[in-house]
Order: sequence, then C-alpha cells, then structure tokens
Amino acid sequence: MGGVDEGAGGPAEPAAHEPQWLDERELRAWKCLLVAGSVLNRRVEQQLKEAAGLSHPQYEVLSRLSAAPGGALRMTELAAAALTSKSGLSYQAAQLEKAGLVRRDACPGDERGVAARLTEEGWRKVRGTAPGHAALVRELFVDGLTPQEFAALSLGLEALCAALSRAEPDPPRPS
Repeated sequence: MGGVDEGAGGPAEPAAHEPQWLDERELRAWKCLLVAGSVLNRRVEQQLKEAAGLSHPQYEVLSRLSAAPGGALRMTELAAAALTSKSGLSYQAAQLEKAGLVRRDACPGDERGVAARLTEEGWRKVRGTAPGHAALVRELFVDGLTPQEFAALSLGLEALCAALSRAEPDPPRPS
C-alpha cells in the first residue's frame, strides 16, 4: 500500500535506492481512493445484479454498445474501451449472447473481424437499467460532494487517467 519510514528522528530522507514513502496526506488520499473505489464497485455491482441480473462488466459492455452507432462495435474497439481484460470481454460477450442481449457477427468485408451488436432485448435491457444505474452513480459519486469539490475531483481524475493512459500500452478509456 505505502507507508512512512519513521526512524528515531522521524521520517528519514530516502536514499537513492530506497523508495520514496508516501507522506501522511498522500497515504490518507490513497487509502480513501481504495475505500471509495471498493464501496462504489460493490454498491454498483449489487444494484445491477438486483435490478437487471447483470454484472458491472456486462452492463459496461451493453452501455458501450448502446452508445455506438447502430448499437454495434468491433470486438477490438469494444476491448479498447472496456474496463475489463480482452479475455474477460470475450467471456462477458458470450454470456450476454447466451442471454439474448448481444449478437456477434462477422464484420462485412473482414472475415477475421467480429462485431458485437445489441439485440432488441439488449436495447430493452439497457433502457430499463440505465435510469436506476445513473441515479445510483449520482447518489454515491456526485451528490456527496459540493459542486466545487466535484469539479476539483473531476479535474484530478482526468489528469490521473491521462497519466495512467500514457503508462499503459492499451489502457481502457473513459468516455
């Protein structure tokens, strides 16, 4: 997680080969981020399971498809935008296909390409689930902060996402 190297005289200056320990403020912020992420993920997962019988990754796939032209994306494009691994995406797409919410077809003019497309039932599921999901996200993520606090958090998270995107070969992209 991180910590502070406290010797008899307080925090020591890091040697060139030693890690730079987190100070109290940094450690507190890191712990709060972990708690917030865990609580948000747990509550969103619970709400989606109860309201729609979906996991959060499954809802993410349906949501990404619903925002795409014609409700369809190449699996490679979906994988680039998804908040799950490529193998996890394939598993979720297969589960959604079994449930009749997604159809996977060959891409026209590209025999190796595969596109995921929302079915009519998939569209109904997204339309029925999105309002409750948005309300929960607003309640848990937005409404607990003042507009100024949320603006600062938003800027900070966008900067963090940009920095992490530069460090990852194929980072998921918020949209």
